[in-house]
Amino acid sequence: MKLYAPTDDAWAARATSKLHELLVDHAHLEKKAASAAITLLFRYPDRPSMQRPLSRLAREEMRHFERVLAVLRARGLELCRLEPSRYAQKLGTVVRRDEPGRMLDMLLVATYIEARSSERMTLLADVLATSDPVLASMYRELVEAEERHTETYLQFACEMFPDSEVEARLDAIGRHEAEVVANTVMPGRLHG
Repeated sequence: MKLYAPTDDAWAARATSKLHELLVDHAHLEKKAASAAITLLFRYPDRPSMQRPLSRLAREEMRHFERVLAVLRARGLELCRLEPSRYAQKLGTVVRRDEPGRMLDMLLVATYIEARSSERMTLLADVLATSDPVLASMYRELVEAEERHTETYLQFACEMFPDSEVEARLDAIGRHEAEVVANTVMPGRLHG
């Protein structure tokens, strides 16, 4: 699975120049990721093979949320409201309305969100390696989870849909995701 538009190298330096905003945004994104997994649990209770893995994934995302909260607290910072990034909302416009296409698209959108998070957390870990090794270490550890979540969502899609359909929608959604990234600029945001 590839991202059609890699993040430019300067992104991480811009994002870390607004570290408080980045961390607050990251905390909110972890909650949203947990919510996305729970939404799939409720929407597709007739898919027993998805239930336990999605439940575990949602719990793991909430542990990540708590971890970012602890980082904020340790730095004397607080969680606050932020104007939401429009990345996920814009990415979701590609999801078809009718089933079973809707389920495939929701899984693949989640795949791309997790893959983009993995890519950007890798960049953050690299940029912060010298200036903030504790935060760099956290991002390196979270990359492993993001990669695992990417694979989980993609595996669900591959198990439930024909390869040709998954490949076609993966391509279409990947191209759409690249366009969304190009047009969503919010410095200090993980998905901006």
